[in-house]
Amino acid sequence: MDKIKGTGVALVTPFNNDKSLDYKGLEKLLNYVIEGGIDYLVLMGTTGESVTLSKDEKVAVVDFCKKINNSRVPVVLGIGGNNTMQVVEDIISANLDGIDAILSVSPSYNKPSQEGIYQHYKMISKNCPLPIIVYNVPGRTASNISAETTVRLANDFENIVAVKEASGDMDQIMKIIKNKPSDFVVLSGDDSLTLPMIHMGAEGVISVIGQSYPKEYSDMVSFGLSENQEIANQLHDKLYDFYLPLYAEGNPVGIKACLELLGICKSHVRLPLVEASDVIKNELKILMN
Repeated sequence: MDKIKGTGVALVTPFNNDKSLDYKGLEKLLNYVIEGGIDYLVLMGTTGESVTLSKDEKVAVVDFCKKINNSRVPVVLGIGGNNTMQVVEDIISANLDGIDAILSVSPSYNKPSQEGIYQHYKMISKNCPLPIIVYNVPGRTASNISAETTVRLANDFENIVAVKEASGDMDQIMKIIKNKPSDFVVLSGDDSLTLPMIHMGAEGVISVIGQSYPKEYSDMVSFGLSENQEIANQLHDKLYDFYLPLYAEGNPVGIKACLELLGICKSHVRLPLVEASDVIKNELKILMN
């Protein structure tokens, strides 16, 4: 699964002043990150505010991204939820032409047991024609996928090929890396922990800041993977101060503020999110200068 190693970016969905889809901003963003050297795109994730998009809007955004990307880099599509059979239906009904893998987040709110999580992904595995990336983000879902469950999924299902780990639990991540099959890919889901995770054996990241600093961040990942730690550490240190203000008021609030400062798209988000405060915008502006 070399296509999902390295730096993937969880793309935002730009909006116009009236909160409609901003295709000009999206095109500018796509070209900016691809030309900046990222390895693949991730569409319809949390950062893309997918929960606030209608079904028609999701299809329109994905189709537009495929067109502008024009097969320059692989594409991962987010399809997840806390109703297992609805997730299966969404996968079956989706146009997966031009999609290289599915990113599926662990069920939120329901708080299933580890066996429930396992059975959820088993059902997805049986009905998905593409490789699957499991997404563990307990800060959002209110339930953690244990290291044991992740390794069990990796061993039991050939099309479950990777995990995006955003638990922030380095002990759990080390257990996964130690016990996983050799061809199972561990990806960072936390920008600030990517380099330490790579040093432990992770093989990439699905990043947020990678779309405001695609060259610097993808270079950091590349140098980390090639064991050029001195340069990788320098790039990590250069970006480190961004992480607190970037997420202080929610995601993608901070990254959209950065993209507005870069002149790529507006900082508009849809409710229940609101735009970054002046304090955060000023802090990010100082860091970017």
